[in-house]
Amino acid sequence: MRYHGGMRRRQTYNPKRCVCDSGEAISRIKSITSAGSSPVYTGNPEHKRNPGDFGLVPPASPRPTKTLCDSVGIATRAEAEKYLRLGFSQGLFSQQERDGWPQNIWAVTDAGQPLESQHEGSGRYHGYPMAEGDPFREEVLDRWKRL
Repeated sequence: MRYHGGMRRRQTYNPKRCVCDSGEAISRIKSITSAGSSPVYTGNPEHKRNPGDFGLVPPASPRPTKTLCDSVGIATRAEAEKYLRLGFSQGLFSQQERDGWPQNIWAVTDAGQPLESQHEGSGRYHGYPMAEGDPFREEVLDRWKRL
């Protein structure tokens, strides 16, 4: 990895990410919600400068390559949960699934910042702002505009 401004930059992103088509997304949303389930935001302290409101303990060895939720104005668990559920309800999630849940869910903040969440198991997710250099970022922004 290269260093940029004292931080290591990620050189590759998952090229397999693909947004679920709208017809399939509707079916999957119905399947998950009919079982009385919805995605839950659990968070990850590596994506927080101030993880207090999230009920998280700061990491012992923070990784400088992680994007921070604080940098796009997400300071509370309620805000993070709002975007996770909004992306899910709009069907902006991956074709790939894990245990019946989308592997990724995407959303865009009110300020236009794209977010990506990853499934951790049993409908629990942690999320983070998408990096400027992530080529999939434009796909998320384009899809969000069409919703």
